[in-house]
Amino acid sequence: MLIGILFSNPILYLMICTAILFGFSIHEYSHGLAAYLLGDDTAKLAGRLSINPLVHFDPIGTTMIFIFGFGWGKPVPFNPFNLRDQRWGPAIVGLSGPLSNFLMAGFAGLLLRFLPLQNLGIVVFLQIFTWLNLILGVFNLIPVPPLDGYHILFALLPPSLEGIKRSILAQGPLLLLFGFFFMIYFGYSFIVPFLFRVLTGMPLLF
Repeated sequence: MLIGILFSNPILYLMICTAILFGFSIHEYSHGLAAYLLGDDTAKLAGRLSINPLVHFDPIGTTMIFIFGFGWGKPVPFNPFNLRDQRWGPAIVGLSGPLSNFLMAGFAGLLLRFLPLQNLGIVVFLQIFTWLNLILGVFNLIPVPPLDGYHILFALLPPSLEGIKRSILAQGPLLLLFGFFFMIYFGYSFIVPFLFRVLTGMPLLF
């Protein structure tokens, strides 16, 4: 459990929690901003168009992250019927969250690769920040509800397959379980380490 690190290495625990809060906040803010730019002000009216971690804090999901190492932030609401582009708008809103995580991971990873950083604490934090944002980006792209990837999948499927879309939504909890297994056995073990090495050019120090 993640909470165990608090007692063995509180500084590392603080770094991880800071990276998680920042990664979640930018992720959710990006959803709201994309929806707002596409014509939907639902997130803005709900006070969610912010990078303040407190407005994206889910009492159960976020607390679980800090204790167990997995959970969720409070999803930013949006109304797809308000979007100017009814077909691709939801996909753009869905993609904006993981894309923000990849951009943050890319920025931090390239700092590690190209800057002669001498402070070990900064190096470790940037590694944590890169690693966690890659995890958030990869996991949320899995095309199962309620993850962001399903918005992209639904936009790619032709309107004639509405029955399949309804079936996917109905099987959401079971498919989400598949998403967790995919992340554990492939995303966390192969995809994220590969992307981390490509970005940073170095091994993990934590």
